[in-house]
Formats: sequence, C-alpha cells, structure tokens
Amino acid sequence: MLRSFDGMKPQIADSAYVDEAAVVIGNVVVEADASVWPNTTLRGDHGKIVVGEGANVQDNAVLHEDAELEPYSTVGHSAIVHDATVGERALVGMNAVVLDGSHVGDGAVVAAGSVVTEDTEIPPSTLVAGAPAEPKTEIDDPRLERTADRYVELSKKYAETSVRLD
Repeated sequence: MLRSFDGMKPQIADSAYVDEAAVVIGNVVVEADASVWPNTTLRGDHGKIVVGEGANVQDNAVLHEDAELEPYSTVGHSAIVHDATVGERALVGMNAVVLDGSHVGDGAVVAAGSVVTEDTEIPPSTLVAGAPAEPKTEIDDPRLERTADRYVELSKKYAETSVRLD
C-alpha cells in the first residue's frame, strides 16, 4: 500500500519491487532494482527514508525517521532501522535493531537479534553481535556480498510471475 502523508508521496523507481502487502508512507524513495517485501513498513512521516539501488527490506521489517539503506544493502526479516544508515552491501540480520544516529559500515553484518545502540559506528566488513552489539570479527564472505544480488533477481521473478489469488 502506497500512501501520501502531509503532501509527500513515495517515489518508487520503475524497476523497484514493492509488494502490495508492504506499507510505504510519505517521504520515501525506493531506488532502481530495490525491493520491499510483504508486511514491511516504511513510514516517512518524520524524515526521509531511502532504500538505495538494489537494496532489500525483507518481510516484517520497519524503517522510520531518517533511515537510509545504501546500495545493495539488506535488512532482514523483522529487523528495525530507526534514524540510521546501513552501508553499501551491509546486512542487518533478522530481528536486529539499529537505533538513532548509528551507521553500519560498508560490508558489515549486524547479527540476528542484535541491538546497535544510538550513535554507534560499525566499522566496514565487521561482524557485530549482542545487545548492545559489539565487534566479533572482521569478515570477507563473498556469499554475503551477493545477498542483495539474489534479492534483485528474486524481486524480478515476483514482479513477473506472482499472481494474487483472492
């Protein structure tokens, strides 16, 4: 569902995929080849939300305030990004939370269930875990780097073949 708020309308690139069960409100930009999956909420009522080129926001995730996903980043199922930035090809794991003023560096991974507290800077290519999230190890895993690429392809398949049955 796409809705305007206070005169602001979501801007969705032609090649982006926004599932009809997602809620996208107000000052939201979804760039080329990005995807927004079922039951996701992007609520751009107190700041701009940007889902960068090829980025994906998976089922039940929430983005609010000034949230930015840089190109080819991933926000996993039921994760929350609130007034924070997720770097290029970074991954926020399932049920993780990234709070106000934080920045997840390029290629970094926030482990499932972790909490990145306010104003935290996650270094590039670093795995963080826990509550609060702390650095565990440096990472260099080409499979992780391809996560967003797989979602770009999957979103194209959904756009071409998914048919509502009710």
